[in-house]
Amino acid sequence: MDSLKGLILSGGAGTRLRPITHTSAKQLVPVANKPVLFYGIEALVDAGVEEIGIIIAPETGEEIRAAAGDGSQFGARITYIVQDSPAGLAHAVLTAEEFIGGSPFVMYLGDNLLRDGLRGLVAAFRADEPEALILLTPVDDPESYGVAELDGERIVRLIEKPKEPPSNLALVGVYLFSPEIFDAARSLEPSWRGELEITEAIQKLIDDGRRVQSEVVRGWWKDTGQLADMLEANRLVLEEIETRVEGEVDEASRVEGRVVIEPGAKLIRSVVRGPAVIGAGAEIEDAYIGPYTSLGENVHVRRSEVEHSIVLSGSVVEDLGTRMEASLLGRDVKLTRSDGMPKTLRLLVGDRCEIEIV
Repeated sequence: MDSLKGLILSGGAGTRLRPITHTSAKQLVPVANKPVLFYGIEALVDAGVEEIGIIIAPETGEEIRAAAGDGSQFGARITYIVQDSPAGLAHAVLTAEEFIGGSPFVMYLGDNLLRDGLRGLVAAFRADEPEALILLTPVDDPESYGVAELDGERIVRLIEKPKEPPSNLALVGVYLFSPEIFDAARSLEPSWRGELEITEAIQKLIDDGRRVQSEVVRGWWKDTGQLADMLEANRLVLEEIETRVEGEVDEASRVEGRVVIEPGAKLIRSVVRGPAVIGAGAEIEDAYIGPYTSLGENVHVRRSEVEHSIVLSGSVVEDLGTRMEASLLGRDVKLTRSDGMPKTLRLLVGDRCEIEIV
């Protein structure tokens, strides 16, 4: 088999994460203080795939370019490919045809996280050389996904977001293809959603007698397109961190459990209970930071409690008088409280907002 190339899809409007995605690409929202997109790039490189194309949208493409660069920081070579409109995953494949050429390739959705990476999948694809290898996982709401119907281990058919799912096995956002997928994609008509569906392209391979294999996810997989999923992905990644304290912790502060405190961060009369990550330059004063919390660079938390939340760089949380939990704050947000009866706060706040709770 020829060397594999990688294709990461990083377009899309990210409507389910608004207002965060009004000002930032959804693939750059951080999990454990690392953009989701970077996990995908690293997984490809770890599997030996170093030539990577990234599909970008005109609206957010420059931000993606600025963050990932030429790929050298990951040990990769990145080419950017503009998809003019979000016309479906199969349309994205066709948009990348010139970049892929005659190579087999891995397609990875840029807002997905896969705990065990891609090594095993790439090895199976190289060994068996099917026309396609897809990844499946059981889900509670299969009507929200592309779903596979199997007869034993043989894939019978794939259906995109079925009203009556034939199984609970959903397609995970990782696919491995031979170049035959291009002809299959070219044969499609837009679906009822107005898109060229990758499930229909794979079904065309099946109908034409081509070999399509499947693997079931080992470990966990997360699509981070919604707030609850983003927080859950953050929790899962933080579960595996190891303690590293490079910032300043004064004698009146306590660090409990597995916690990362980056250089330049300061803990002043505060408690941080892990797993948690405190970004470089952050300042925590008279505060409590609870488990499953990621604070970005230069975040300030004063006289407040934060737990099971993601706070992006430059934001300020102070004098809340209650615990903020299950929340995602954008960049440069200021969240304060003037007075009032304490209540638990659950927030999704976009960049550069200022909120006073009265």
